[in-house]
Amino acid sequence: MNIHEYQAKALLSRYDVPTPVGYPALSEAEAKEAIAKLDGPVWVIKAQIHAGGRGLGGGVKLAKSPEEALDWYKKIMGMQLVTHQTGPEGKKVERVYIEDGSAIARELYLGMLIDRSTYRVTIIASTEGGMNIEHVAEKTPEKIMTLSVDPVTGLLPFHGRRVAFGLGLTGSAAKECVTFLETMYRAFIDTDASMVEINPLVVTKDDKLVALDAKMNFDDNALFRHPDVFALRDETEEDPAEIEATAHSLNYVKLDGDIGCMVNGAGLAMATMDIIKLYGSSPANFLDVGGGATKERVTAAFKIILRDPNVKAILVNIFGGIMRCDIIAEGVIAAAREINLHVPLVVRLEGTNVDLGKKIMVESGLPIISADNLADAAAKVVATLKH
Repeated sequence: MNIHEYQAKALLSRYDVPTPVGYPALSEAEAKEAIAKLDGPVWVIKAQIHAGGRGLGGGVKLAKSPEEALDWYKKIMGMQLVTHQTGPEGKKVERVYIEDGSAIARELYLGMLIDRSTYRVTIIASTEGGMNIEHVAEKTPEKIMTLSVDPVTGLLPFHGRRVAFGLGLTGSAAKECVTFLETMYRAFIDTDASMVEINPLVVTKDDKLVALDAKMNFDDNALFRHPDVFALRDETEEDPAEIEATAHSLNYVKLDGDIGCMVNGAGLAMATMDIIKLYGSSPANFLDVGGGATKERVTAAFKIILRDPNVKAILVNIFGGIMRCDIIAEGVIAAAREINLHVPLVVRLEGTNVDLGKKIMVESGLPIISADNLADAAAKVVATLKH
């Protein structure tokens, strides 16, 4: 789960991570109140969307008077903000954050994430703050330092000293780096975060470290332990189909292709998507119905897939272990009849009750294309797009 910048800063502030003073504004009245609370002489007006690159897209502006700050608020609120992470359609700005300006001497990058290869929290730091870290990694990888944290010992003072040295910090900023990293790590662990990114981390002209921007992602599977974090969820930033899928215990992610996929098991789903690409087309979604899907869940999955106007065909690929093929077949038929299926449907079944499942589909009288194996299924579903 992602949250907005202002929410991440509020969360980090609980752990004494230094951030600028600021207030969210969801209306003009709240914007006026926020501007009045801040001392100036510089106000920063920031669009709040779940995407990076807001500044380059025109979603971050500086103002040197309360009047100018309010004017920028009016222009940013409600705009369709396009960044390199939103795609060409952009995202509508429905929240704005107004904060005090900072006297910036240097901009740095500091992040923490779970490294899946080492099963450890890994610190990432760079002198190239304010830039996309992926771009830095591609163009100047030597400017990125990484440091793993042993889960047995946790974060130790030497981690902070090594980061300070790597970032070229001196004086009080170097001393502050140890404490800054400790508070950031505590916030990361306590909230079951999967990523904390501070970009930029700034050194102010009076040699203080401040989190000028903040982004936090959380492990969805741990949110039951953090109702306060879950309460920060902004569903307007999420795909409505993904929200509905969650309600039906489906794992769904929308993609840009034209072949809808319904599969049981994440590994099989990934293999299905890969083989569709191999045969010359692209998947329209990742959808895992799980090992114990019911007929009702399968029907819901079909409805979600077909809500995407880009879907020109559907591939159902089921390996029946815990999941019985006859249940899937009944769900497929029920869904096809209920929603008046209007695109080609290719089904590959294997495993428990596979013969019964195939028999049910044949006797349904529906124009379902049966496949013998995964390669056959991919070839057949891609071929339907050419007719």
